[in-house]
Amino acid sequence: MSGDGAPRVDKVEGAEDLRVAVIASSWHEQVMDGLLDGARRALKASGVRESRIVRVPGTFELPVAASRLTLHGGWEALVALGVVIRGGTPHFDYVCQAATIGLTSVAERTGVPIGFGVLTCDDEAQALDRAGLTGSSEDKGFEAATAALQAAVTLAPYRLGLPL
Repeated sequence: MSGDGAPRVDKVEGAEDLRVAVIASSWHEQVMDGLLDGARRALKASGVRESRIVRVPGTFELPVAASRLTLHGGWEALVALGVVIRGGTPHFDYVCQAATIGLTSVAERTGVPIGFGVLTCDDEAQALDRAGLTGSSEDKGFEAATAALQAAVTLAPYRLGLPL
């Protein structure tokens, strides 16, 4: 199971004043509903008061949305949610690579933490098992949001020019 060894975080202390945007693709509606619900629960559990959901067509569009939001939105953390399910062509590889490299590039270029909640699965059953739905073994939307919050809280002193 991919979640073995993951830390259990129910609440991120110090995240209340963060501005957080959640970017979510639209493909695979049932899985995306679960991922979005998980991210929303994580933000609520950590007391985040200002957040926004931004929908994009697919996983491929996550990096450009992240880039625009970091440059013009004043967001201190982002959560990127998407689903790519392997098919019979190399399309899966291209989309997964573009999303991963694109989101990494945005985070490195801007210094804004991005929680990576992009599921890259062999089939729909794997995606459903990670979506945080009733019966799922994992809640990747919740995990991605708490990762973004934890990174933003940890890096906050650097935004203010203070030593860590």
